[in-house]
Amino acid sequence: MNIYIYFIIYIIAINLLSFYVMYSDKSKAIRNARRIPEKSIFLLCFLGGSLGTYLGMYKFRHKTKHINFVVMVPVIFLLNIIMAYFILKYIK
Repeated sequence: MNIYIYFIIYIIAINLLSFYVMYSDKSKAIRNARRIPEKSIFLLCFLGGSLGTYLGMYKFRHKTKHINFVVMVPVIFLLNIIMAYFILKYIK
């Protein structure tokens, strides 16, 4: 299979996972259960899941008042786009 197909599958999977993590953390916040650490959420963003995190933030209204998330998630998304460009350009 082509390397580009693997890359696309990875990006879709990491973003679905990030979206689910935002849902899960919001559910845990409502139930006062043990939460997912913010550094774990940011790690998912850096690994390519920033779009899923961003969509989850606004779909579930979760972490939208935390300035770290409101500012950093879109910045990390731009970094993800830049990284994807270079990965796809130089890997053949």
